[in-house]
Amino acid sequence: MPRFVSIWFRYLQTDWFSRRHPALAEGPLVVRASSHGRMIITAANMHAVQQGIVPGMVLADARALLPRLEVVDEKPGLPERLLRRLAEWCIRFTPATSIDLPDGLLLDATGCAHLWSGEQQYLSAIREKLRQLGFEVRIAMADTIGAAWAAARFGEQAVTIIPEGLHVAALSSLPPAALRIDTDVVVRLHKLGLQHIGDVYHIRRASLRRRFGSAFLQRLDQALGSTEERIQPVMPPATWFERLPCLEPIITANGISIALERLLDALCRRLQQEEKGLRQARFLAYRTDGNVQQLEIGTSRPSHHAKHLYKLFENRLAAIEPALGIELFILEAPLVEDHSPTQEKIWEVKGGLQDQRLSELLDRVAGRIGADRVYRYLPAEHFWPERSYKIAASLTELPATEWRAAHQRPIHLLPAPRRIEVTAPVPDYPPMLFRYKGVLHKVIRADGPERIEQEWWLQQGAHRDYYCVEDEAGCRFWVFREGHYGSEECRWFLHGIFS
Repeated sequence: MPRFVSIWFRYLQTDWFSRRHPALAEGPLVVRASSHGRMIITAANMHAVQQGIVPGMVLADARALLPRLEVVDEKPGLPERLLRRLAEWCIRFTPATSIDLPDGLLLDATGCAHLWSGEQQYLSAIREKLRQLGFEVRIAMADTIGAAWAAARFGEQAVTIIPEGLHVAALSSLPPAALRIDTDVVVRLHKLGLQHIGDVYHIRRASLRRRFGSAFLQRLDQALGSTEERIQPVMPPATWFERLPCLEPIITANGISIALERLLDALCRRLQQEEKGLRQARFLAYRTDGNVQQLEIGTSRPSHHAKHLYKLFENRLAAIEPALGIELFILEAPLVEDHSPTQEKIWEVKGGLQDQRLSELLDRVAGRIGADRVYRYLPAEHFWPERSYKIAASLTELPATEWRAAHQRPIHLLPAPRRIEVTAPVPDYPPMLFRYKGVLHKVIRADGPERIEQEWWLQQGAHRDYYCVEDEAGCRFWVFREGHYGSEECRWFLHGIFS
């Protein structure tokens, strides 16, 4: 049976202003906004409401009633921004939270209350945490969103729990306004003597639709559970995730490490049973002060190896600052792929690129220096050396052609050939001297030439004659002459350095 929670922030805006300026919480406070040339009160705190000041009242009339009234200007868009931040904060209680404008939140609490030893303790914990943040709320839980919303705003208690299956009876004694319907519909219902929701239960639906419209019936069905209603989470929960609430706030590095190990073991067990592996993981630590600490890792292949994944997180755990304590840990896997176990062959010593140990090694290296600094190269179908390779998109990408191994190539290939000054004798001879970066190199050994023609489909530049040369210091270089010797196009370049 689904269970939903509605949270009503009775004084949302004024509570926010009081948090920023605690002195405002001591007396009556209102928020004002201009409307048709007049200043109208859009929100009032508890002290102002007790003195008869209510939203919608003209500010001048309110000042006449209460001269010492504190007034602040309305901030456009504040309720929505504030509710969104509060909804993200409430993820510590459930993975699915939604804003309910103009002054509420909705939570899908299905399967969450047992983590707090029951629904009463669950709602009390939410209310107490919000009170510590400076917000006065009313909160209710029911089988439907409509019933929870109604109980939060029209129930007799600050914390209301409607037992499973009893929401229809609980709604019957509440006024029609609890159905989230327009004010004019509420007025018409009262004129007809329908003072409670239960009064309309036995009226024919055709009559209700004709008098009050389809919107009224939809709200009624949603509250009763005849029509399904779902919330729109501010942060859609990952399909693969694990939660670990803490009985006492965790403040030690050892406690954080143990929490991560437990979450990884639980998540990897589920992934292994479904033959899945994660490619990305996110570790979230919710602190008691509302701050959320976060770590992320990625893998080159799908993995459900808990020890390996822990090593990827281990070097970053010191970045988590527990402050006054962490009350909830969440491990999410936003990207999951199929991962079937591969059959190992006892007569093969090397697994090549398919070896799981290789991918785990690359994951650890990437975790230390950054994934953007680890590359794998594949041969490309080009003749010129600087175009003869490309960066692989993944560890599993297959080459379209084979590496050309007929001739020796330098270990260090420059990104682009660099111009050098060369002294050479007759055509097809290697250089005797060349100058690179102001240093003169005397060639004592040389091998070549190896001609590499331009690609006919690109037609960029002349042909190249490559030489492997060695200077008097034993350094070996890969140089080439572009174009025919003696022509205007003839130029010399350094393209690589051997080990």
